Amino acid sequence: MAFTINSLDHLVLTVANIGVTVDFYTEVLGMELVTVDGRKALAFNEQAIKLQQRGHEIKPGALHPACGASDFCFLTSAPLEEVVRHLNEQKVHIEEGPVERHGAMGKMRSIFVRDPDKNLIQISSY
Repeated sequence: MAFTINSLDHLVLTVANIGVTVDFYTEVLGMELVTVDGRKALAFNEQAIKLQQRGHEIKPGALHPACGASDFCFLTSAPLEEVVRHLNEQKVHIEEGPVERHGAMGKMRSIFVRDPDKNLIQISSY
């Protein structure tokens, strides 16, 4: 192989309503709203989720962008019991968990919720 991938910088999420998505990711998941080249993005640690409004996708992009088609895992250093308590206070439905799963670095404990577009969000701790 000629090169190695070192990390994920950002991903792009197609959403039905950018404002509703920003509220969920900032208020529930504690991400920071930033603006990059006039586009809203959600920053956390050294990564970001760039947002695009359904029907107004940035080119080039995914061949079939869709709301609710994503499934991703966020890592937290907080005890999952704290996360569950916070999600309950925010009235966010927990679909599953805490349960044991297997991530990129081995066994982890996870809970699963959905964002406003119904993307599956896994919140995990090793």
